[in-house]
Parts: sequence; structure tokens; C-alpha cells
Amino acid sequence: MTTASKVRRLLHLVELLQSGRSYNTRQLAESCRISRRQVFRDLRALQDSGVPVIYDSSRQGYRLAETTYLPPTDLTLEETLSLLALAHGLGRNREGIPFQRPARDAALKLLSSLPDRLRTHIGELVDEIDVQTDAHHPHSRDEAHYQLLLESLREKRRVRLHYHSLHERDDISTLFSPYRLLFFRRAWYVVGRSSLHRAIRTFHVGRILSAEPTDDEYKIPQRFRLDRYFGNAWRLIREQGRSKQVVVRFQPLVAENVAEVAWHHTQRIVWNDDGTLDFHVRVDGLSEISWWILGYGDQAEVLKPAELRKLIADRVDRMAAAYRIRAGKKR
Repeated sequence: MTTASKVRRLLHLVELLQSGRSYNTRQLAESCRISRRQVFRDLRALQDSGVPVIYDSSRQGYRLAETTYLPPTDLTLEETLSLLALAHGLGRNREGIPFQRPARDAALKLLSSLPDRLRTHIGELVDEIDVQTDAHHPHSRDEAHYQLLLESLREKRRVRLHYHSLHERDDISTLFSPYRLLFFRRAWYVVGRSSLHRAIRTFHVGRILSAEPTDDEYKIPQRFRLDRYFGNAWRLIREQGRSKQVVVRFQPLVAENVAEVAWHHTQRIVWNDDGTLDFHVRVDGLSEISWWILGYGDQAEVLKPAELRKLIADRVDRMAAAYRIRAGKKR
């Protein structure tokens, strides 16, 4: 490895550490595309050079001391274009995208600071770029709840939530200690400890009926991490004690589509001679993945476990019965 590439890697590491959040060694290794062992070497090199890298035990990650200030690296044309394209394209004619409005405000400030000719050039390119996203919850009407949760996280003070629970099929009230805010696929969620359930729960911000701040303080457990909390859940619902090895066979019509996407961190794909694809994955719970499989219709067949195969078959039977009944009524 050249000295120049090592310097670039160390600068990237510093940029991550001074971002205001904490990173564990796995996250740093993935971002810098190096091994965790090399991350430890680089952190030691920075510390030996006088860069105050500290380990934040409350967040289980590394960051720079708050008193540290390092000027940002000059942005290249490509980096500037990428930021502007994402800020404008991702939020174009859509509401509810995370940090959409502040990102667009920051992009305007960045654009206004560029020289005239460069500003015109980049502005024209940005207008030619659009980023389409999946349908999502319109969180604009829930912004007050989001801001309250964010403030609660900052001050580490509990909030009283009145919440419409799909699981309980009722409106509930709980004293809630937020641990993390998470935007996942289509909506904002908050993860934290619920006094009603006496356990960590995940709440959909859009289902919060009302939220009231309290003066009760709390601490986030030192060992809490989202990846540990979700485990091998297919999406967000982890069913305790139900870790299952799942194998799904996809027909050639959709096999390439399935193979192109990183659906889960445990997935493994095996191509068969007839063009079909066997998708292997270990998940904690079968409910969420069953809906994903059903979305592929007759192009997907569960090979194992038998429990999931039966679950899919039962739902297909009920679906077929519903269509037969409706077809009969129309005659």
C-alpha cells in the first residue's frame, strides 16, 4: 500500500470520528474497506500522532474529543455534485424523507458558495438527476413527535407516549426511554425501553397519538446496539427463540432480480443447473419473511423449514378461497 493511500485512509477515518457520532470497529472497517485489525492499528497511529481519539463506552464506539476541531477537506467536483444531487433529487416533490429540508437548506448554502460558472454547471447537472424512493409514510404531520423524541434523546429524559399499537390492537400509554431513532425503508421508528412492557420495544413514529416530555432522566445501557437488538430479524420484528434456517427456490424469471440485492446479512445464494436460485438465510422469526416470499407469487417456493412452507401454503389457500368467493358473488 502506498503512503498516499494510507494518508487518504487516515483522513477518511478522522472525518468519520469528528462527525459527532461514535463508530465501532466493524463500522469503521466497512467504511474504510479494511480489516478490523487494521482499524486498531490506524486508531493507534492517530493517537500516537496526537489526535485525541477516545472510546465512548456509553455508545460503544470511537470518536474525537469534543474540543477537537479539524477543518473539513476541500470537496471535489464529484463530491459536491453527489451531495447536491442527493439533497435535491431525493426530496424532489416528496415529503417525509429523513432530514430532507435541512439537507436541502445546506445544499443551497453549498451551491451559493461556488464560483458563478461552476454553480451554473452543477445546477444544470443536478436538474438532470432524480432519485426515486419507495412509497413511505408522510411524516410531515408527525414532525412535532419526531422533534420531541430527538430532544428527549439529547437530554436523556423520558417521554410519555400515547400510541396506537397494532400488536395490542388498542391504544396504549407508556413511559418511554428512547435509545435510537431509525428510518427504515418507509418510515421513522424509535427504539427504546417501554415501562408498560418492561422491555425494549420498537414504535412507529407515525402511530404516536400524543407525546409529552417529562423530567425523568434515564441512561442508555452501555451494551445496547441496534444490530444486537434486531439480531437476525428479517426486517424489524425479532421473534425470540425462533431462529430458523430458511431456503427458498426462485424460478429463472425472478432469480436474477433476487440475486442482485443484499436482502439480509446472513444470506447465501446457490445457482442450480436449470437456472433456478436457492436463497439461504437465517432469520429470527418467520412472519416478516413470509410476506416477502408471497410477493413473488408462484415464482418462489419454500424448501425449508416445513413450518414456513405450511404457513405460506395456508395463506395461499385463504387467498384462493377469497378470490373464489368474490368471483362467485359477481356471477
